[in-house]
Amino acid sequence: MADTKDNILVWLPSPMGDAILCTPALRAIRGRFNSSRITFFASSIVRQVFSPCGFTDAWLEQSKDCVFATARMLKKHNFTHAIMFKNSFGSALACRLAGIPARIGYARDGRGILLTEKLYPPRLPSGEFEPISIVDYYLAVAAKLGADVRDRRIGLSVEPKDTEKLKAKLSAVFSANGPVVILVPGAAAGPSKRWPADRFAQIADWLAEKYNVTVVLSVAPNAEEKHIAEYIVDAAKHKPINLGDTPVGLGELKALIAVADLVICNDTGPRHIAIGLKRKVITLVGPNDPAWTDPGYADEVFIKGDAPCAPCDKPVCRETSHFCMEAITVEMVCKAAAKVLDTGSFGKRGVI
Repeated sequence: MADTKDNILVWLPSPMGDAILCTPALRAIRGRFNSSRITFFASSIVRQVFSPCGFTDAWLEQSKDCVFATARMLKKHNFTHAIMFKNSFGSALACRLAGIPARIGYARDGRGILLTEKLYPPRLPSGEFEPISIVDYYLAVAAKLGADVRDRRIGLSVEPKDTEKLKAKLSAVFSANGPVVILVPGAAAGPSKRWPADRFAQIADWLAEKYNVTVVLSVAPNAEEKHIAEYIVDAAKHKPINLGDTPVGLGELKALIAVADLVICNDTGPRHIAIGLKRKVITLVGPNDPAWTDPGYADEVFIKGDAPCAPCDKPVCRETSHFCMEAITVEMVCKAAAKVLDTGSFGKRGVI
């Protein structure tokens, strides 16, 4: 690939967490092709999480899953190159049908024949994919294109307008005299990743009683996660702020996480937002192998629930009891949180 006059399409991963873990590779590509025009192609959710973003010149939002409709849309832009971080067969086919001459990505899911430049994911002797950090998995694409991939930092930014909107909705967060801690009891990938809701309620009470914490429950705007939040509020003696009752947009959620002193979460999207905004994070891991999503972030603590059946990577637990997540005790989480909160200095929140 040349460094000038190229019109580059970068197709981002679909899951929000995976897209955030792609930011080191996106930074490297922007640095390598700083004279080229770069367009990101992603869902509206990924665009919201990334904004503001200095790694791209333009955005195209993916609104349909139809390969042929996508190909027709991409063809209008006369891209010279497509860098596909999305691993699907459909993404490679759409870029081929769009007539994009150079198509770079991993040869997997039967799409190798559609690529002009290929990478091969590392595999174990069994033939299964080797568990490696998705950060390095994506950086390998940037390295193949000649980019400098030494910077592995996850990075996100917050729009000042979103901070102002959040202040109007959640003034208690910005006037808090003690720590602000966000609890994330849901998980978009499925219930197997969720720590028991009653234990989140116990953590909320312990934080309030021992550290005068302002606790915020962050849940997705769907009925299932709202129900989880309602259960926690009902079970807790010290009622946390419930975002199920006060919904915020993704930009406002980033603004909230950016002023938090600690985020305690299941392995789900807000965890990666917190890392991208350089927060202290405690991540509760059960059915999934943390090697896949470990960004090597110094201010994150993994608490892993050991069980004979883990890791299974199943979205729904198939055992008689949820052994892995139940192995994570309230005491384990309290101990980890105390290490963060005992060394902090907390005052009123200012503008980000």
